[in-house]
Amino acid sequence: MDAREQIFQQLVEDCGGGIARLAGSYVRNRAEREDLMQEIWLAIWRALPEFRGDSSVRTFAYRIAHNRSVTQLARRRDSADSDQLDAVPDERPGPEADLMQHRNAERLMRAVSLLPLGMRQALTLRFEGLSYSEISDVLGISESNVAVRLNRARERLNAKLSDAV
Repeated sequence: MDAREQIFQQLVEDCGGGIARLAGSYVRNRAEREDLMQEIWLAIWRALPEFRGDSSVRTFAYRIAHNRSVTQLARRRDSADSDQLDAVPDERPGPEADLMQHRNAERLMRAVSLLPLGMRQALTLRFEGLSYSEISDVLGISESNVAVRLNRARERLNAKLSDAV
């Protein structure tokens, strides 16, 4: 296995779940997420030879995932009404036993899906453990803008979740 394959395999292992969740925050359903995931991993594979080491390979992968997701969102905006984009259905129904266990997580994810895109992007990356600096690199905004987006997202989530109780 050459170095590119090793790095790619390590990225899939380390970031696969996080990138899937990031992609899922941009699209409406499982089929779109799977299509987007294929595009993201293909783009990462193709871009690996260009990786210069200016950031961590993890940040590099998340930046590509973000860019592909934004492109997908722009394509969808061209073909759909903006009101439809704001309503993201939750496709995670489960057995009754799992429903009780996952209720709070589902409420949180529904609330996150209702946030404006900028806040949703920053919050999703933060949930994946990226630092403010890494989020800044991925989204192409300043660290202070990341902090503002995260603070506003937290305020809105707290309001939404406390209203729902």
